[in-house]
Amino acid sequence: MNYKKSIDPWVNVNMGDAADVPYMQAVKNDYFKGDDSFFRNISPEELIAEMDRYNVEKSLVTYNLQEPKEWILEFSEKYPQRIFLAVVPDLAAGMRGLWELEALARDVPVAMARVAPFQSGIAPNDPLYYPLYTKCVELDLPVGINTGICGPPMPSECQNPMHLDKVCHHFKELKLIMQHGADPWWDFAIRLMIKYRNLYMMTSAYAPRHFPQSLLHFMKTRGRGKVMFASDHPVLSIERCVKEAHTLGLEDVLLEEFLFGTAQSVLFGTRSSRYGSLAIDQYTTGHHSEAVLA
Repeated sequence: MNYKKSIDPWVNVNMGDAADVPYMQAVKNDYFKGDDSFFRNISPEELIAEMDRYNVEKSLVTYNLQEPKEWILEFSEKYPQRIFLAVVPDLAAGMRGLWELEALARDVPVAMARVAPFQSGIAPNDPLYYPLYTKCVELDLPVGINTGICGPPMPSECQNPMHLDKVCHHFKELKLIMQHGADPWWDFAIRLMIKYRNLYMMTSAYAPRHFPQSLLHFMKTRGRGKVMFASDHPVLSIERCVKEAHTLGLEDVLLEEFLFGTAQSVLFGTRSSRYGSLAIDQYTTGHHSEAVLA
């Protein structure tokens, strides 16, 4: 099968390091019913081979500044045109954590910042996040926030997308991406995306064949350019997610927009940092895909 080109903004390369985390064991056994391949680390060469197999042009791997693993930086060093970073900042460190994020973004191709509220139990409209939002507006760096009930057996009310209402209102210049879908609050998330120009959704960790009809309708109508493909490889494999995306019944232009165009525009479009150029600037052309322009 000839797969359309795509961008995958959520790939896990160090799942092997999470094998001893109790809530991740619950995710494997109870939520995803995973096999032994669930907890394994991935090499840059293995990831590139999988990307090439399914026509994934670019991907993002997560780099956590709270527990930095230097070997993850090798992915973008070895494949600077193909693999980029989604960085988890250390919010508890205050401005020092944000200065670390900024310094990293000047040295390596950081495409976005990433936060999972369930890990702290603190909703994203809490003032704890405000310095992050301000810094990312200044850097013109998108921020991904997990929304929806999480897979781990942890309290998830903090991930209700309604918590982003005030965030989007007060930080109008911030590019904000709801990650992992928004189940069961899809209608809230869709209404917010209609309401706010810079709010988007990433379907990571949510198999395309389980997309609700309301989301598919949104993608075909007012939500063009708002929803971007992502897997959660290897938790949800690139193979499965790409194949299922091609069975959604979307017209070619809409499928291209979902798989590639939206992420290209939001994550790799022209930036306007107030603090000078970032490392990723050399890879951004400012040109959007034909799907976005159609």
